[in-house]
Amino acid sequence: MTSPEQPRATGRAAARRPLSRSRIVETAISLIDTEGVSALTMRRLGATLDVEAMALYRHVNGREDLLEAVVDELVDSIEIPAAVDLQPVDGWQAFLQVLAHNVRRVAIAHPAAFPLIATRHPAAPWLRPPLRSLRMVEAFLTGLEARGFSERQAVAAYRSFTSFLLGHLLLEAAMQGAPLAPAEEPLDEGDATLSNRDAELDVSEFPVVARLREPLAEDHTDEEFETALEHLLVRLDLENAQ
Repeated sequence: MTSPEQPRATGRAAARRPLSRSRIVETAISLIDTEGVSALTMRRLGATLDVEAMALYRHVNGREDLLEAVVDELVDSIEIPAAVDLQPVDGWQAFLQVLAHNVRRVAIAHPAAFPLIATRHPAAPWLRPPLRSLRMVEAFLTGLEARGFSERQAVAAYRSFTSFLLGHLLLEAAMQGAPLAPAEEPLDEGDATLSNRDAELDVSEFPVVARLREPLAEDHTDEEFETALEHLLVRLDLENAQ
């Protein structure tokens, strides 16, 4: 008699790999890519991994925890420009262009999963998708300050840059058939442990984020909307005048 975590005797090559949280998350992303978020249940995932569904709970707390892990994996897969040897002398435009294309590459590779980055709870309300991890915000702010941005300018750029990316890439995902609303949650499939989280968030390892935490948390959404709309109208006016 086998334990729930032992693979069923099907002879599949995939069953030879030991079950782990990383393998579960990897398979969940693959399942979402091919069948959509609504198809992801613990039972369906267990069948795909050729184990009993209960075996998954040794590594994840349930579907909610799994979806959080999927988002973390997608965000962590976005390459920061510094990782591809982009130097401060290359200028802030090159820095943002490389980062934007790196984010878009992940969105195009996983159009059904990418909307989760927008709909799942961030660790703090001022962490804006798709650049919603402390690691990414730290790299973003550090990169812009190294290229001459003031603190306020770097924070404003973070807001406008994430708004542009999220709007454009969610539209691309929708055009490929991805639902943008959160899927209805199946019953009895567990929860994630979601602190809220802002007061509990430890930013001690991210000195730039810690220094700019207060301006990052300020709400300028009305002003940002009006400014973005004005810029769009000015650009359209210039294009029409040509």
